[in-house]
Amino acid sequence: MKVDTFAAIDSPAEAAPFAHHAKLLGFDGVFTAEANHDPFLPLAAAAATVDDLDYGTAIAVAFARSPMVTAMAAWDLAAASNGRFILGLGTQIKAHITRRFSMEWSAPGPRLREYVEAVRAIWQTWQEGTPLRFRGHFYQHTLTAPFFEPPPLLHGPPPVFIAGVGPFMARVAGQVCDGLHVHPFHTVKYLDEVILPSIARGAAERDRAASAVTLAAPVMVATGADQAEIAANRRAVARQIAFYASTPAYKRVLDLHGWDVGPELTRLSVRGEWERMADVVPDVMIDTIAVTGPVGSIAEQILDRYGERLGRVSLYALDTPLPITDDQWSDVIRGLRSGG
Repeated sequence: MKVDTFAAIDSPAEAAPFAHHAKLLGFDGVFTAEANHDPFLPLAAAAATVDDLDYGTAIAVAFARSPMVTAMAAWDLAAASNGRFILGLGTQIKAHITRRFSMEWSAPGPRLREYVEAVRAIWQTWQEGTPLRFRGHFYQHTLTAPFFEPPPLLHGPPPVFIAGVGPFMARVAGQVCDGLHVHPFHTVKYLDEVILPSIARGAAERDRAASAVTLAAPVMVATGADQAEIAANRRAVARQIAFYASTPAYKRVLDLHGWDVGPELTRLSVRGEWERMADVVPDVMIDTIAVTGPVGSIAEQILDRYGERLGRVSLYALDTPLPITDDQWSDVIRGLRSGG
């Protein structure tokens, strides 16, 4: 099991120092998200300075860019990182694609599958010199020339992960991807009964082994130096869970466990009663979704819970930094790596 961290930076200029610190602590990879910075630029700054780390996007919004633009950015990052870049893609939601990015939205699952296929076709042209003849339903790429083609990569094209919540995206991952970024609002039961079978189904449809798809999961964590701090951070985790559970996109997780809090959380969110939402989340939800307890127990709990299901893991906190010192981070990372 590899242990990753997300780049908590205020500027792309901080990416290289952040990566250097992550390497000293023992992390295996540094990932960025498409939030208040471009997801690719900070990784370019870090990869040019700090080696022996995996770098990846988790995620870059696919539909905000053409496959050709994404293919080039990923190719350059794969070269800069000596083959240690992972292209992570996601769909976002319709409002962001149409109103924030002013791009087209339709059939997100089939479109993302074709997007990945288009990127791979472009990469094949660059790596092997084959003609570019990709004609899909959503994307067509049929024009290129040596002037626009980067040289082949020593380590080959990068792996592609996608983000997914439901069975369709998990099936797409099984069909055409190297990995799936699991949403932090998940449970092991949901992985076993929804995500993993869907990956296997997609893989079988393309004569692939389901084991070829790596699960990368952020795990919600509530920890601290004492019981009071742990309790405060459990409250923060309850707010995270309530935020996600108020959204219909995550209803499958609630239904699978028989948790009927979704409608009430949705009503409270519409009224903006964010703090009250945390009161609706029962302890059993917190304990099933998150790992809670002293820092020294976190690695063992994650290993006991997930077994060999995950290839990559990160510790996740949405609205509060995890109260873990550098020495404790190193211990947690060593503990996770020793069992995965």
